[in-house]
Amino acid sequence: MRSVNAERKTRGKPRAQPVRPAARGKRDLPGVQPGSARRAEEPGPLARFLPSRNMLIACGALTVIVLLAALLASGVIGRTFRAVGRGIDTVTANAGFGISEIHITGNRRTPYRQVLEVLGMQPGQSIFSADLFGARNRLAHLDWIASAEVHRRYPDAIFVTLVEKRPFALWQLPPNAQGAAPIAVVERSGAVITTHDVEKFRRLPKLVGAGAPATAADLVDAVQAHRAVAARTAAYARQSERRWNLILDDGVVVKLPEANWAKELDALEHLIIDAGILERDVTEIDLRSSSHYFFLTKAGEKKSVERGKET
Repeated sequence: MRSVNAERKTRGKPRAQPVRPAARGKRDLPGVQPGSARRAEEPGPLARFLPSRNMLIACGALTVIVLLAALLASGVIGRTFRAVGRGIDTVTANAGFGISEIHITGNRRTPYRQVLEVLGMQPGQSIFSADLFGARNRLAHLDWIASAEVHRRYPDAIFVTLVEKRPFALWQLPPNAQGAAPIAVVERSGAVITTHDVEKFRRLPKLVGAGAPATAADLVDAVQAHRAVAARTAAYARQSERRWNLILDDGVVVKLPEANWAKELDALEHLIIDAGILERDVTEIDLRSSSHYFFLTKAGEKKSVERGKET
């Protein structure tokens, strides 16, 4: 007979199962079950009356701008920056970088003191704070200055190099509203230099008439090439901005043509030297005709002489 107990034990014991290693890695979290997510909290009844975050930032920025504008208007910021600048200038000057020498060259007609005044630089001033660009602009506005260069030379020197305008002639300007006709010194280009101290340039050629300086250079050069004409010419008068008259030293007026006036200067030289025309009682010599010379005497009599037969 089989033992009942033994049989029950044998049947009730399970078979041994092989142990499987646990899978490595992160486990996926289970999905959120529907209905398990929390509802977003709704704002309370007072929240709608409070300012938003963006509005608070905008108000703060506006407040800062208003404060800065008020400080600028009061001059506090400007005074602060100037005080800081003065302090820096003092430190650099004490360190050996203060202006102690200003060298000026080229100022033949511009007074030395005037140049110093226009420069606006003070002894002991920091060389780093010297406004070179502004100094050049101010110098360029002086009457006689054509160009100016201003340079630093460390540690303590400023060098100024000036180029002055060259006077060419004196020009009697057209009368003003008060009836005065001031005289100006002009350049060869015709640009006005100054109307001050013109008596120093009394030996320069004299120009008269509107637009005279702009076109006088060629005529003056041509006259200077004729010794007899140049010795007797006192002024150059522009007529209607088209042609020229020569005013001689004894008051005789020589009328030049609008074109080919250079050829007529040769004829005038011949009349003065060979014909002795200025020894006669003429007040006007008209050289505008290509075939005749016309003369006006002191008695008011008009005469004409065929060219080539004037002697």
